[in-house]
Amino acid sequence: MPAPKPKASRSLLVASAALISLSLTAPAALAAPTPSTSPSATPPAKMSTVGGTRLGQPGTQVNLTAGVPVLPKDVTARSWIVSDAESGEVLAAHNAHWRLPPASTLKMLFADTVLPRFPKSTTHKVVPTDLAGMGAGSSMVGIKEGQTYTVHDLWLGVFLRSGNDAVHVLSAMNGGVEQTVKDMQDHADELQALDTHVVSPDGYDQAGQVSSAYDLSLFARSGLQKKDFREYCSTVRAKFPGDTTKNAKGQSVRGSFEIQNTNRLLSGDTDVPVYQGIAGVKNGNTTNAGATFTGVAERGGRVLLVTVMNPEKKEHNEVYKETAKLFDWGFQAAGKATPVGELVPPKGAVGSSAQPGASASASGSGSGSGKGAGSKPVAAASADGSGGIGVALAITGGVLVLLAGAAFLVNRRWPLPDLVRRRTRP
Repeated sequence: MPAPKPKASRSLLVASAALISLSLTAPAALAAPTPSTSPSATPPAKMSTVGGTRLGQPGTQVNLTAGVPVLPKDVTARSWIVSDAESGEVLAAHNAHWRLPPASTLKMLFADTVLPRFPKSTTHKVVPTDLAGMGAGSSMVGIKEGQTYTVHDLWLGVFLRSGNDAVHVLSAMNGGVEQTVKDMQDHADELQALDTHVVSPDGYDQAGQVSSAYDLSLFARSGLQKKDFREYCSTVRAKFPGDTTKNAKGQSVRGSFEIQNTNRLLSGDTDVPVYQGIAGVKNGNTTNAGATFTGVAERGGRVLLVTVMNPEKKEHNEVYKETAKLFDWGFQAAGKATPVGELVPPKGAVGSSAQPGASASASGSGSGSGKGAGSKPVAAASADGSGGIGVALAITGGVLVLLAGAAFLVNRRWPLPDLVRRRTRP
């Protein structure tokens, strides 16, 4: 049915009042086992309790009280979670803290960590060492040695094509892969994403590299507070720089080619339509991880996050089909289902004394931690560099809204430093 137009003053991603409880913001996780090369076939009997004790229990956690629709029966993912992106309330979850290989969904943490450090107009000429150490069969956007790219180009390569080559070039700019991995781990710890152990910045299968559906939702929620992050994760297609050649007059000419977002709920496919209200975030697929995906969508002024990890059913685009079913359930259940847990705020936000109306800071908003975080502001989002093709697809009340380049809900007020306090809503 038609959804009411969201009010501009409504704060997106404000944390629920329940986050004030120190019992949930304290280090509540159980001692995490040393990550193994491959995950077990069944979830551990006890997992982290960050966000609530029920989230640490194996199996499906949901409160099916009167008026709450039943969950879809054909969701086969090893782990999944449905949460309200604004309040942080977890509406339902299945093995939410199971530590599994994340594949390229880990690039959300990479972006949330590194994106604020370089203005999008910064240029970089690629040298051979920038592309060293990538895993065999890595997804690539097509970066060439000796060619110069803007940071904007590189982020388009990361988000649209999941290009490990773009990740490695940005990591080289950030001080190298080892430094970037450390920065990502530090930022994960700041976000209280305690299931996550980072080994590679691109999410490529590595021994011991794990995350969880819960942590991936934390990464998405933090990243979506950045205007540029929202722009890139919601861009459907863009022009990417190609080779430099000589024209008939002997002049050097830089070619380009089109790249399209591999998030099928955003770009669509033969067996998966564009999802109503979708606006990002990131997909992944590797041998060990299987298919993984975190998505954000809005309907009727409500914004939900869904993360799905490794469906057992191996049909084409299955991870998107199961995500869509969980989104459908979440929008029907929102406002009716009693939460089973919550997405916790970053550590810096827990002790914040900031009052509503204070200006956001990098640490308080969860938008950056580790070396260099917040030292370089994110450039204003625009369509420059993408040929004006990048769009956010958000269908609200059956109306297709094309937001050229600017992305998802940019006119809304995003969280202030004090994520613990609930904002008064008109």
